Amino acid sequence: ISGGVSNLSFGFRGVNIIRESIHAVFLHHACLDSGMDMGIVNAKEMLGIEDLDEDLLDMSEDAVFNRTGEATEALTERSEYEQEVKVAKKEGRPLPRKPRRFKKKPRMVFDWERNFVEAPQTEAPLPTSKVARDHIPNAYSYTSLSHSGVVKAREKKPSLDVSQWSDLKCEWAQPKGLYPEGFPYFVRGRDSVREYLTKLFQTRITMYDGAMGTMIQKHKLEEEDFRGERFKDYHMLIKGNNDLLSITKPDIIGGIYEKYLVEGGSQLIGTNTFSSTTIAQADYDMQSLIYELNYDSARLAREVCDKVTAQDPTKPRFVVGAIGPTNRTASISPDVNDPTARNCTFDELVEAYYEQCVGLVDGGADILIVETIFDTLNAKAAVFAVNEYLEHANVDIPLIISGTLVDQSGRTLSGQTGEAFYASIRHAKPICVGLNCALGASAMAPFLKRLADCAECFVHVYSNAGLPNAMGGYDDTPQDMARENLMFAENGWVNMIGGCCGSTPPHIAAIQEAIKDCKPRPLPTRKAPRMWLSGLEDFVVESAHNNVGLPFVNVGERCNIAGSRKFKRLVMEGKFAEAMDIAKDQVENGAHIVDVNVDDGMLDGMNAMQKFIKMAVTEPDVSKVPFMIDSSKFEIVEAGLKWCQGKPIVNSISLKVGEEKFKEHALCLRKHGAAVVVMAFDEQGQAASREDKVRICKRSYDILVSEPIYYPPEDIVFDPNILTIGTGIEEHNNYGVDFIAAVREIKQVCPWAKISGGVSN
Repeated sequence: ISGGVSNLSFGFRGVNIIRESIHAVFLHHACLDSGMDMGIVNAKEMLGIEDLDEDLLDMSEDAVFNRTGEATEALTERSEYEQEVKVAKKEGRPLPRKPRRFKKKPRMVFDWERNFVEAPQTEAPLPTSKVARDHIPNAYSYTSLSHSGVVKAREKKPSLDVSQWSDLKCEWAQPKGLYPEGFPYFVRGRDSVREYLTKLFQTRITMYDGAMGTMIQKHKLEEEDFRGERFKDYHMLIKGNNDLLSITKPDIIGGIYEKYLVEGGSQLIGTNTFSSTTIAQADYDMQSLIYELNYDSARLAREVCDKVTAQDPTKPRFVVGAIGPTNRTASISPDVNDPTARNCTFDELVEAYYEQCVGLVDGGADILIVETIFDTLNAKAAVFAVNEYLEHANVDIPLIISGTLVDQSGRTLSGQTGEAFYASIRHAKPICVGLNCALGASAMAPFLKRLADCAECFVHVYSNAGLPNAMGGYDDTPQDMARENLMFAENGWVNMIGGCCGSTPPHIAAIQEAIKDCKPRPLPTRKAPRMWLSGLEDFVVESAHNNVGLPFVNVGERCNIAGSRKFKRLVMEGKFAEAMDIAKDQVENGAHIVDVNVDDGMLDGMNAMQKFIKMAVTEPDVSKVPFMIDSSKFEIVEAGLKWCQGKPIVNSISLKVGEEKFKEHALCLRKHGAAVVVMAFDEQGQAASREDKVRICKRSYDILVSEPIYYPPEDIVFDPNILTIGTGIEEHNNYGVDFIAAVREIKQVCPWAKISGGVSN
């Protein structure tokens, strides 16, 4: 056997040391292991395998044996270095720094991880409330709700003099014997919507509705149609406020609902409330109508759904309360000259979305959907509001979340990938997650697949009828849309399909006919818990290795006033743009997470934290990684969280403030979806000994993972206090030993939790 050996390394021509290293590895194994006899070589330059330094040997073996996907990149980097060395020697300059390459070391595996058994999921991950975990049916009885948030929202109820209804009832339970028990029948108040959807989504691909706006446009309504009698003298133009038609043209909206249910075959229909928030309705000065807009739209849908269900009780129809993104964005500045400017706040969004929830549920909605998410921070505010409402009402209403990727980059308008978007909102425990709007079905395919590959719950899609034409219309016929959506069904990516802009009942009917024999996407296998963070991109902590090969997450410390004098000076001088360069450098140099701490007695920490985070999220080179929002003052932590669209880590909370306050802080952070660093402090002070580190961390863990907090154990990070050694004080000498021993013990007794620390201490 012979061969032209130099062919092997032709991609590295001009860098002989790289070429001959590859040849050395190749010939050593080809000759000694397989019996190669001869070949065409440059005999003068040949190296033996023993001549290679350890790095080159590893890189060459990786390439020859195709051991890693990074082999070519590593050799290319080393080639560039070797060429720079040649030039430096020729010019008499100092030699460049040699690139370092380290083998990835395996993570330590504990018994609880080793013994974990993957198992099939029978339902989507459940919210933490008792009513959701126990599948307690919603009683559909809301009249007696007395929480102050509900009472405040209901202050905008219309009088019966102006309402289209003879009553404003909030009771929607049906007689328990109305229909037979068991799937496929459903009776409100008797059966769990969550259980029913779980069965439905695993039985067949379920049909959602299509575009409301497209159907409204077919009626060619004019200004007077939008006004009706009630608003005939309104002080501004209101044509285009489609949500108002639920009040002024209920026959049209009810008729559209019915067309989707009967002609389209939809089993779930979204309410005409895409813009029914105080924020969106401010464009028409109609904030006072928010309760009525949501209530009326939901009640119209409720009555039509009940009418159609009565015709075929084996196919019950469900009202999905639609919560749109608003016309504001919390992550993007409206001012090109000021990246920290915003036209809404997290708290304003939460208040608006909460008020919308009250009207939708009072009007009879079965399910809630947060849809067309182009900014994940808006969505996080929406799910925060939804979950606050559900907690106050003590009911289980399933939540669906639908993101919008704006172009072929596969990212939201605020810059997140689909995986990062999911990681940012998965704490809300949606029963179903998916994509809608912006793109036609064919353009959505790669991004839907990626979402289907990572989502732990059910998955949906409702695409546009192609891309808009020059006139702003949509050209895909029902047959076009059916053909392209069939691909989603045949690949097993979806449990629910509908249509967005440009779609009509015939489009929905055609899709249903095309996919009728396709099986729904099975729920994924239940995997081991993992800490899944996100910036603009997602980051799984358990999969991380640092730049020296350790299974260790580098948290960059230089955006910490206590960790960098330069950063402190820039922040104190208000030079946040220059401070941002420090964050960029950290990411470029291998930080997986950027820590942000602005605690200083001479600084307004609340303002500084918010300003830095608002600026950082607009810098892709910084915000592609998750943040660690770091402060000893909880109000500063909370303020930072409210400007962070990804899933960050909060640093830190502890039992130092007492158990009740500790629980309060933890509950707040869980609602925001953040991971949390827990310091080894308690009411008596800081843990220094191994025993105290373990005791305090175990006590904290037991509180966090238990009722009522239910913190995900994989999102808990303990900091057992790295203390200074080498001080000359004898009692300090064992601090390093105690920390290392405590780490092992804490991880043994606190399954899935992580350990962190300030190493430079």
